[in-house]
Amino acid sequence: MKNDVMPSFVQMGTEELQQLTAEVKETIATNVELGKTKTVSRSFGIVDLWNIRRNARSASSSMRK
Repeated sequence: MKNDVMPSFVQMGTEELQQLTAEVKETIATNVELGKTKTVSRSFGIVDLWNIRRNARSASSSMRK
């Protein structure tokens, strides 16, 4: 089987390398106010996990039908 072999490295000039590695100045927004999020009245508990496991259907039960 014949394959076209491409080199695994990329040749680039010094200008391209300098442009890729140049430091970019970023600004941080300081005047942003986040709104209050609604809290969930009920959290996920062990009883919920138990109900999921109890009501789960196994793969073998679906094969019997």
